[in-house]
Amino acid sequence: MDRLTNTIRPYAWGSPTAIPELLGTEPSGEPQAEMWMGAHPGAPSRLDRGAGEITLAEVIAADPEGELGTAAVAKFGPRLPFLLKLLAAGAPLSLQVHPDLAQAKEGFADEERRGVPIDAAHRNYKDPNHKPELICALTPFSGLCGFRAPLESAELLDGLGVDSLKPYVDLLHAHPEEAALREMFTAVLTADRAEMARTVHEAAAAAERLAGPYEPYASLVHEYPGDPGVIAAMLLNHVELQPGEAMFLGAGVPHAYLDGLGVELLANSDNVLRAGLTPKHVDVPELLKIVKFEPGDPAVLRPEGDGEEVYESPIDEFRLSRFLLAPGGAPRPLPSGAPQILLCTAGRPKAGEVTLSPGRSVFVPASEKTELSGVGTVFRATVVV
Repeated sequence: MDRLTNTIRPYAWGSPTAIPELLGTEPSGEPQAEMWMGAHPGAPSRLDRGAGEITLAEVIAADPEGELGTAAVAKFGPRLPFLLKLLAAGAPLSLQVHPDLAQAKEGFADEERRGVPIDAAHRNYKDPNHKPELICALTPFSGLCGFRAPLESAELLDGLGVDSLKPYVDLLHAHPEEAALREMFTAVLTADRAEMARTVHEAAAAAERLAGPYEPYASLVHEYPGDPGVIAAMLLNHVELQPGEAMFLGAGVPHAYLDGLGVELLANSDNVLRAGLTPKHVDVPELLKIVKFEPGDPAVLRPEGDGEEVYESPIDEFRLSRFLLAPGGAPRPLPSGAPQILLCTAGRPKAGEVTLSPGRSVFVPASEKTELSGVGTVFRATVVV
């Protein structure tokens, strides 16, 4: 078992205080958005087995079957298939979607053929993998997820009383629903930017005045004035997770996190197609290939099970569970045979002989058996093999 040293990513939307408060460290004054735990080449965790610090990616590359297990290597290849994060949103993230596996492979290969540098600002595909993800709230957590029914969005937009929105409202009355959403979404993102900026300004002023159901969307304009993503976001469901609740996001589902601290587990990828609420590259034609224009209510997940509480998700690259370790409780043995990352979010429990504290994590190789004991909360990230 290895203690992990992890990189904190200072994205502009990050909270300057949430991750430091969990870790018990002094805030730097800069945003601290995500802490990555895993072997993604963008920011792999580091560990020391006695010969100096090396990355988890290097450890796995040296002995894939020993670190990941024979079954995991056979199923996912010689790499850790998931990435665990602490995510702290202090401002809205970009309105985004992620590709499915076939789309990611095709898009990555195309950009490689065209010689687009991997670190280019206009690069869409950083790797050939999909990026389904699950976010579990540690604090009250607010986000936008999935399209609401077009007629509900039409009513919301019409209620703003903004004349320049009326053509978009009309588009939402088309049939079938998928066509209505596609036409409206496309029209907003391809509209004249100057005209759309005026529409966003008027819509934001009306939203602030009306408050109520408009409040989550009104806040967006302060961060991204004139951005068409503000109007596109009004097509999405607003979701509020309470601590311990989670939400799964599959390929093609538009979403944006707004505020809160959570544990995020995702496939080992950094592929993002953006629709707005960002100064970064927005590729509308490519985005429209990826988005699933399917309305529906996002399902809120609550952990199930006795002892190990599992957040069920429909993929095998990752599995998230939670242990609430109470005083006087018996040690909880953990299965071996697959790679695991254990993250403490409360208390001072022990993984084997290693004492954890909030924000600290360990990597458990597939060949190693361990157990949890003591008092606290531990999230377990592993795979399904």
